[in-house]
Parts: sequence; structure tokens; C-alpha cells
Amino acid sequence: MTVVKSTLPEEALGVTGTALQETLVDLLGLSLVGKQAHWNIVGPRFRSIHLQLDEVVATARAHSDTVAERAAALGVSPDGRPETIAATFALPGTKDGWLRDTEVVELMVSVLGTAVGRLRERIEATEKADPVTQDLLITITAELEKQRWMFQAENHPRDGASS
Repeated sequence: MTVVKSTLPEEALGVTGTALQETLVDLLGLSLVGKQAHWNIVGPRFRSIHLQLDEVVATARAHSDTVAERAAALGVSPDGRPETIAATFALPGTKDGWLRDTEVVELMVSVLGTAVGRLRERIEATEKADPVTQDLLITITAELEKQRWMFQAENHPRDGASS
């Protein structure tokens, strides 16, 4: 049953719908990874990283809502069910148990880097299919790159050596 008719041609809608659904899964999964790390972080930088993880989670949740609403506006039913996320999530995840602050930083740099790489592929795919969705994906990418930069800065060596 189609409730909403898209203004996009069928082929463009297919490309755009796939990009939006994959982004939705990445963002919902990212929010779960962020919360899991948030609850299990230990170490001398606990508080600052704990709070930074909340920023990532809030960003991911806000953008996931925007992505889902964009899909719905185009007539694509967004699927954020737990079983869908569990079956299709492709970003790195956390290990069980307590996580050292340095581990959390490394994890978040990796997760955010992978998410950004996947978003850049979707930005390219939606360039002709739907520039409006492409613009949305560009905005999300900028936000996630900012978060990744902040985590990278957390583990910069103190002795001035570059890595």
C-alpha cells in the first residue's frame, strides 16, 4: 500500500530510498554504540568523554528522525525496528563490559570514520537522484566529521609527537 506518492521518478526513488534507509540504520546503531560506551566508560577522562558521547547520541538521534521523515515524505516507509537494525547494522560495535577511556576514543574515531565513509558514498549516489536528500546527507556528514575530530583530539599524544 502506497500512502504517499513521491515526486521523484521510480529509479531515483529507489536510489534515494536505499540511501535514506541505510543512513537511518547507521544513525540508530551509532546512537546505541554511543550509549553503550557512555554507560561503560571508565578512566581518568570519564566525565569529559561521557558527556561527549551524549552529544554524539543526541546528534545521531536527531538526524535519524530527520532522515526517517525525509524517507516518509518521499513515500518510502522508514524501518527502524530493532530486528532491522540488528540484521543490517554495519558499523564497528563495542565489546562487552567496561571500556577504558582510551578504548572508547579509539572506538568512536573508528565508528564515526566508517559512518562518514558510508555517508560519502550515499552523497555521491544521490547527487543526481535527489539533491535534496544529498544536501541532508552532506549536513549529517559534517556533524559526524566534527564529532570524529573531537574524539581524535582526545588521544593526541602529550609529548607533542604527531600520529
